This record gives sequence, structure tokens and C-alpha cells, in this order.
Amino acid sequence: MSQKNKQHPYVLLARETVRRNLERVPQVHSGAEIDPDDSLWTPKRACFVSIKTREGQLRGCIGTISPIQTALDKEIIANAISASTRDPRFEPLDLDELDEVSFSVDVLSVPEDVTDPSQLDPKKWGVIVSMGSRRGVLLPDLEGVDTVNEQLEIAAKKAGITNFRNASIERFTVDRYKEQ
Repeated sequence: MSQKNKQHPYVLLARETVRRNLERVPQVHSGAEIDPDDSLWTPKRACFVSIKTREGQLRGCIGTISPIQTALDKEIIANAISASTRDPRFEPLDLDELDEVSFSVDVLSVPEDVTDPSQLDPKKWGVIVSMGSRRGVLLPDLEGVDTVNEQLEIAAKKAGITNFRNASIERFTVDRYKEQ
């Protein structure tokens, strides 16, 4: 079995989606093209697709906190294309870069309300900080984010919220799948 085949189907789907998009060949239409196990793809779940350089620098990350698509495979496909081409922090990924990046897919639990910051742990819980129509999200267990206050400040800043103390806070867990 090759190294590629040892990868989880979610990261294989993300990579293959981006490869086909960059090569401008017919796109992946379902996860069944990667793995026929329907139970992997049929749940309607939110997810993030992250792309990092081999040195660990972020190269793109786009996701949803509520599912938009009809099934998880469609969510991964849409977010993989967006992470590689539409993350406003980065230039679109180029085909020449594809072998130099790694993919991860974070599948989110349903967010739940937080009534007190003591209910948070940045290693276990991701956060959503909301005020009015502004909403900032931060995934859990990110390098350099060690305290709840840091996590909340970063998520609030992403949303343009200057004081998260009056914001509503939700938390979620992720199942993280990374390329080896």
C-alpha cells in the first residue's frame, strides 16, 4: 500500500479536489470516488479545510461552522476549493505548489452555547465569538494559542469585535484528519 493510500479519505478528497481544480480537469463529484463507504460522506456536517506548507506555515484555510452542503463530502469539496483559491490572506494556490503543501480537514461538532469562559479549553474546544452580524471562529488546538483569553481575543479580532466580554460565545470540538 502506498503512503498516499494510508491517508484518511477526507484529506485524500481535499487534495484530489484541489489537484483537479488546478489542472482544470473534471471535478470530483462525490466522496465515493475516493472511498465507497457511504457512512463517511452522508452526514451533513460543517468542516474546515486547511492547507499548510511543509514548514508548517498556513497557506489557506476556509470552512463552515454550520453545514451548507447536502453532505460532508460536498462540504469538503467546496471548502477545499475555497481554501486553495479564495482565502483572502493568500494568493491562490498554484499547481507547482501542490506537492509542497499538506492538507487537513477538521469536522466540527454542533456548536453549543458557553455561559462562562471556564467552560473553555483552547486545546479541546474551538470558539465562535458573535456580536450582531459579526462572527469570528477559531479552531481548537492551534500552535501558539495557549489560553482561553488568547483564543477569545483572536476570534473576536477576526470578527472585528473589540470587546468580546459583551459577545455571545459558542464552543465546538473537531475531529481532525491530517495528511501524514
